[in-house]
Amino acid sequence: MSNKMWGGRFGEGPDRIMEEINASIGFDQRFFAQDIEGSKAHCRMLAETGIISRADADQIIAGLDAVLAEIEGGEFEFRRDLEDIHMNVESRLADLIGAAAGRLHTARSRNDQVATDFKLYIRDTIDHLDGQLRDLQEALLTRAEEHAATIMPGFTHLQTAQPVTFGHHCLAYVEMAGRDRGRLQDARKRLNECPLGAAALAGTSFPIDREQTAKALRFDAPTRNSLDSVSDRDFVLETLAAASIAATHLTRLAEEIVIWSTPGFDFVRLPDSFTTGSSIMPQKRNPDAAELVRAKAGRVIGALTSLLIVMKGLPLAYSKDMQEDKEAAFDALDALSLSLAAMTGMVRTLTVNEKAMRAAASRGFSTATDLADWLVRALNLPFRQAHHVTGALVARAEKKGIDLDGLSLDEMREVEPGITDEVYSVLGVDNSVASRTSFGGTSPENVRAAAKWWRDELGRESSR
Repeated sequence: MSNKMWGGRFGEGPDRIMEEINASIGFDQRFFAQDIEGSKAHCRMLAETGIISRADADQIIAGLDAVLAEIEGGEFEFRRDLEDIHMNVESRLADLIGAAAGRLHTARSRNDQVATDFKLYIRDTIDHLDGQLRDLQEALLTRAEEHAATIMPGFTHLQTAQPVTFGHHCLAYVEMAGRDRGRLQDARKRLNECPLGAAALAGTSFPIDREQTAKALRFDAPTRNSLDSVSDRDFVLETLAAASIAATHLTRLAEEIVIWSTPGFDFVRLPDSFTTGSSIMPQKRNPDAAELVRAKAGRVIGALTSLLIVMKGLPLAYSKDMQEDKEAAFDALDALSLSLAAMTGMVRTLTVNEKAMRAAASRGFSTATDLADWLVRALNLPFRQAHHVTGALVARAEKKGIDLDGLSLDEMREVEPGITDEVYSVLGVDNSVASRTSFGGTSPENVRAAAKWWRDELGRESSR
């Protein structure tokens, strides 16, 4: 038999394969709370505008509350033959209250209904992810404050470049997470218009009040074009784009944790709670949590690519292709949420080996730039000439197997006669780090000031 919810035109039911490819209840059932919230707002509006009676509306609201309680209590049977969450809820509502349930779908379509549900879901998810990103920022800030003066090597090309502090390094990720939060908040602002009332694609002839339903569902306003309302998935794409960038940022920190925890670096040690062992090598402590965070970005980026391809070339308005907008998005946002939880846990609990970090910063001629800068300041050499002199001194030190401060003054003067013993004041890693006082630089004083700024900013955010 045909589907009783939409099958009036059809003489027979769908083929088994058609039913299999058409059904979405296996994944869109997670919309149940948003679907019922949207239906209650729609129902109240229908009663306020006189489109349905208040008696019917009261029955419908009570029935929807009962359906919600069944789902939350694990007592609800999701039926595949009813295709999606919308028809599962409406069918159960009819079982509970009878014919009045049929009035709920007046002046709406599954097209505007699913767009509304998905917007509500994405909005809730953005709020959750924003809270998780804030938690990560706070964890990183704590480490930055603890290690404002802990010296480590800074790298370019994964080669020792200049000494920095571990606190400064942590603050770099605080900045990234701040931009991630900004992108998600921008996406939230743009999605916060309500599609409900656009109906199938052309609006409705019923005297509905879209402002009322938008306000009831905490949207800023109703959407302005019914065709765009039901065919828009920009809000999912934009959220996945922001999520992809956030996941990419997490992979950078995850990779650093993997590298830093190797015996060759020994900069950090992850606790047992975020590592695993080997089934054959008893000495192993594998940074699996960091590796999985690094890998899960592929799922997030893949979901964005997948949905871009689904939406490419679709004519207005709704097409069934758009049912493929959900599974990958759900999976991606779940993966990002789990990755954020894992990364925050790792940042909070890892142990920092300050001695190993400092020793590494003292190797690799990390103060060569300080030497070049000193030659410019003290001897008034053009920077390019100072760069050349420094390079020659590095070559001499490397040949002797020592660092720059191991060269004698006479050896330095063989390259540049004007060098004085004052040069040794800039060759230590402590002096190098302390000298980087330009805004945004790595000096401990700067790190403490930047961490305080972020603490104050998060405090201001909480009070808004």
